Formats: sequence, C-alpha cells, structure tokens
Amino acid sequence: MRFIPSFLVIAALAVTFGARDASAQEKLTLLLDWFVNPDHAPIIVAQEAGFFEKHGLDVEIVEPADPNDPPKLVAAGKAEIAVSYQPQLHMQVAEGLPLVRVGTLVATPLNSLVVLEDGPIRDLSDLKGRTIGFSVGGFESALLGAVLRKAGLSIEDVELVNVNFSLSPSIISGQVDAVIGAYRNFELNQMDIVGRPGRAFYPEELGVPPYDELILVAHKDKLDDARLTRFLAALEEATVHLMNHPEESWELFIGRDADLDDELNRRAWADTLRRFALRPAALDTGRYRRFADFMVESGLIENAPPVDDYAVDLGR
Repeated sequence: MRFIPSFLVIAALAVTFGARDASAQEKLTLLLDWFVNPDHAPIIVAQEAGFFEKHGLDVEIVEPADPNDPPKLVAAGKAEIAVSYQPQLHMQVAEGLPLVRVGTLVATPLNSLVVLEDGPIRDLSDLKGRTIGFSVGGFESALLGAVLRKAGLSIEDVELVNVNFSLSPSIISGQVDAVIGAYRNFELNQMDIVGRPGRAFYPEELGVPPYDELILVAHKDKLDDARLTRFLAALEEATVHLMNHPEESWELFIGRDADLDDELNRRAWADTLRRFALRPAALDTGRYRRFADFMVESGLIENAPPVDDYAVDLGR
C-alpha cells in the first residue's frame, strides 16, 4: 500500500469539504444606501475576507440607482437586507412600511451643521438671517430646528436653500452660509482637501438625541430567516478584524475597486473606524425610544409605536 503524506490527505479533505461548502452557500441580496464608500467597510471586509462565505452566505452587494429605493425594495420582498438610516426608519414605519431594524453599521450620528472655518459664522446665533443649504427635507429640517433652538432661533430666522447633494460645493462657492446634512467624516475632509476647511456643529451636543446613522433593515415578516442571523455574525467578525487590522482591511477595501483608493476615502476611512458598531446585532431600546419621542415632538411622526414593533436584536 502506497504511503500518502498526511498533509496531502488534509489538503484533499479541505478541497472536498471546501467544494461542498461552496455548493451550500445560500444567496442573500444586500442593498447599500449609496455607492460603496468607507461607511460600508465592515460589509466589504466581510465579503473580501471570506466571513460571509464562512457563514454559508453568498452575498450580492448592490449599489442603488436611487438611495431612497433600498428600504422600499426590502419592504416589497425584492431583497433581504438594506442599509438605511435610523431617522428614516421611524418615518417609514409610520408610513406603514413593514420594516424592522436588525442591525447597526455606524453607531453614531454623522450628520452635522457645517460652516466655513474662516467664515462669518462663529456661533450658532450668527446664523440669524443667513442661508442654510440642505439636500433632504423632513428630518434635516427637524434636526436644524432643534439645533437653532439652542441659540434661541427658529427655522423662520434662516433661509433654507435646496442644494440637492452639492453640500460642500454650495458652501465653498458662497451660495449658502452653512449646510445641514453634511457628514463629518466626508464633507469636512472634502472641504479640507480643496483648501476650504469647514467647522462642524454636532446635533447630538445641541439637543438632538444620539442615534444610529447607518442601520440594516429587513422585512418584518421574515425575521425567522436564519440567513439574517448568520449575516450579522459574519458582520461582527468582519468588524473585529477591521478594528484589529485596519491597514490590511484597507487593502481588502480598495482591492474591490481601484477607484476607491483616493485621498478622500483614505481620510474618511480613518475618521469612520471608531464609529462602527462593534456588536452589530445589539439593540439599545432606550435609545430608539428617546429618538422616537424626538421625532414625535418635531412633528415628523404622529406617534411612536413600541420599539419592539420596528427594532429587534436577533443575536439574543
């Protein structure tokens, strides 16, 4: 009988079981909120480093044509998971969409009120009579109203200008004096790169309850889908890897698309690392209840249903 080295036996077994595992991968569609960027780092690391595959998932990551569509597509059963925003979840649930938060991606607010560092706005009270650009109505107006109240002002004391998604260009060009809705990890870096640095006022320090900026939502009637739990387990492992090996993870990130390797993404990557949820499945019920109360007080929703109706912890 011919002797076969043990390492060859192990290798053959690995190939056999690897092939079996590959054939057993279950497909899952994940819709992003926008094009791939450092906000999605744990998701990209989970895919590129094989954490999804390890948990038996073949995840298709889709960039939307319209950032408003992903939650609606999940509600319609066209995808299993979508990246969305906590404030939008409260509003969409109030509108009757069957959505539930199942995970958190970015666990701190990113939204901010931004002015030019060398501009005339030194204090919030200086905004009286000034123009403020915004890209999305509704929540951003409520957020701005709460911030202005801290300075004894109201929405009526400023002029709102819809600049669509040209937040940084509109303030750099002087079209507006300030912008609401600027992400502190992106717009501030973008402005600094072009030599027009900005300064941010943080809503969570000015009367707005802290909230999760980026969350993961699924269909309310499909929470027993085991793929969701495995997806969150893979995401947690990827986040741990990201924290322990940020440089290696960056290489995985830009390995997906060489166009991601630019100065803005490098800066945003560094500024976003500390904001990822270390336990993506974990839910802070009190935090969601407090923010829902803020949404009611701001007139964005009529009433706040029990948190269990629209947010769960599948990791329990």
